[in-house]
Amino acid sequence: MNIRIFISFLFVISQIHLLSQGDYVMGLLPSINLNKSLEKDWNINLKLESRQAMSEGVFGSDSNDEFTVLLNDFALMTGKKVGLNNSVAVGFLLRLEDNELQYRTTQQFIIIKKYDFFRIAYRFVTDQTFSSVNVPEFRFRKRVTMELPLNGTSLDPNEFYAKINNEYLHSFENNKYDLEVRLMPMLGYQFKERNKFELGLDYRIDSFIETFSSHSFWMSLNWYLKI
Repeated sequence: MNIRIFISFLFVISQIHLLSQGDYVMGLLPSINLNKSLEKDWNINLKLESRQAMSEGVFGSDSNDEFTVLLNDFALMTGKKVGLNNSVAVGFLLRLEDNELQYRTTQQFIIIKKYDFFRIAYRFVTDQTFSSVNVPEFRFRKRVTMELPLNGTSLDPNEFYAKINNEYLHSFENNKYDLEVRLMPMLGYQFKERNKFELGLDYRIDSFIETFSSHSFWMSLNWYLKI
């Protein structure tokens, strides 16, 4: 896991020389996650997320610094724990973008490995996106997450923790393939057992298979609440 994150970090650094040839968008990515545990190891999650651009342009050229709400997501997932540290889940997402509705179905499998001072989660996800204006998009992604408490060996209320997400997203749309790489270093704070907040950078790069790459820099603000 550490090697994967290190390699991804080197990959991001190696792309710096492409910035002058690529476009970018910077902004905010706030989200609210509501989680509810059900009987027989079932659970349900409701996520509300908004993507808000504050600056867009091409590196080395003029930029558009107008605030714009790019899209809003409403996602509902239900999952079940299988085995000791594994779980499966299915979900549905409704996206409002450019006054058009998109629909996404999602299936995922999660493996969690716990160690003395940290834990690692492997998330394998497939999803399918449909809309009335675009051809269907099919994606497969793998995310590896390391979570590390910063006070002691376990995460307790009123303590900080660090989280690093590394994700590879393969997209297939109209016989066209693209790869997006995401790196998300986060700092979290556990208010209570059922309430925590995370702040960090969500960096994404895609289209680098072609001549020019696209870069996204999001200030990620995540609130998690168990109800």
